[in-house]
Amino acid sequence: MLVDAHAVERIINGLGAGLGDLSGRTVVEIGPGRGAITGALAARAGRVIAIELDRDFAAGLRGQFDPQHGPPERVTIVEQDVLQFDFAAAAAEAGERLRVVGNLPYYITSPILLKLATSHAALDVAVLMVQREVAERVTAAPGSRDYGLLSVTVQMYGPAEQLFTLPPSAFSPPPNVHSTVFRWRFAPRFAELRVDEDGFLRFLRQAFAQKRKTLNNNLRAAGVAPAVAAAALASAGIAAQARAEAVPVEALAALWRALDSR
Repeated sequence: MLVDAHAVERIINGLGAGLGDLSGRTVVEIGPGRGAITGALAARAGRVIAIELDRDFAAGLRGQFDPQHGPPERVTIVEQDVLQFDFAAAAAEAGERLRVVGNLPYYITSPILLKLATSHAALDVAVLMVQREVAERVTAAPGSRDYGLLSVTVQMYGPAEQLFTLPPSAFSPPPNVHSTVFRWRFAPRFAELRVDEDGFLRFLRQAFAQKRKTLNNNLRAAGVAPAVAAAALASAGIAAQARAEAVPVEALAALWRALDSR
């Protein structure tokens, strides 16, 4: 549980930075647990939808945010796996794109990020706490040690930036890792880069299939003929021995277009 009150405020402030006031807005909280963020969020947002899978935590939240202690519409507890939650339906009911906040469980971080990516049309911005190493991967730039498939996939759905890092002492009980909060603004780049969403994501999985191999070798392993791969790389201006981790997404998009046109 997050016990650093200042960190709670910084997380909530991250939801509004440059995006206007939270009053009247609907915010979805992923994994509220014992409600460390929920109460402070409810005081600022128009409505909070708290998604909690754990039965005991969900029951505790219902007791904590009992309607008799405040307007029942302010906080809604949804006892459900966030991977099954319908963000599109919630956004339609709210009449606006949603803002999302959450302390993501380490063991399911990537699936939740992919769930948010596929729900991007219903989302405005997310402020998420993850293990520090995951945040470094999500926000990494091409050519850096941490840049990989997760980096480019997340960033295809909008810019991601680190906000701050918390030590284990900010939690009770303290975990064995540092946690980093990052902000993700949903602004997909598929149309801008002239790529098909599903096709380009499949291509990225092939391009980053084996990080130590060159992009050329990964393409060939995916069944692309050597001559076709060589011609497409040249057309995109990518060196024959380049690895995917060193190639900007704009060049990867050019490579996909070259391959798709053949």
